[in-house]
Amino acid sequence: MSGEEQVAVTERLIDNSDEGRFELYRDDELVGWLYYTRLRPNRYALRHTEVESSHQHQGVGSALARRVLDVIRSREGTITAICPFVVDYLSRTTAYTDLLDTRHPGYPDRATAEAARAKAGG
Repeated sequence: MSGEEQVAVTERLIDNSDEGRFELYRDDELVGWLYYTRLRPNRYALRHTEVESSHQHQGVGSALARRVLDVIRSREGTITAICPFVVDYLSRTTAYTDLLDTRHPGYPDRATAEAARAKAGG
């Protein structure tokens, strides 16, 4: 047995609809958020992901994307992927392809998403 102990981290996702973002908390500390616009009927445009600088490179972005996509699936929603991070996350898995809105799926890859974001000045 090693001298290192694994400490369980409590993680929870909140839909802060007033701010238009999903928020990921680890041990009651806000560590990341994903801005969205909710469109009708039950479509979410996933616009921008941010992770607190002190929590970068710790899997927060991926955990956030996965949990948000699971919540949208549970709501029987669809997504339009605009955020470059989300587009990249989706390109690495087929687990959420069914969530892409067929008429408005968003960007096909991270480079396209980043170019569009740069062009828009964001």
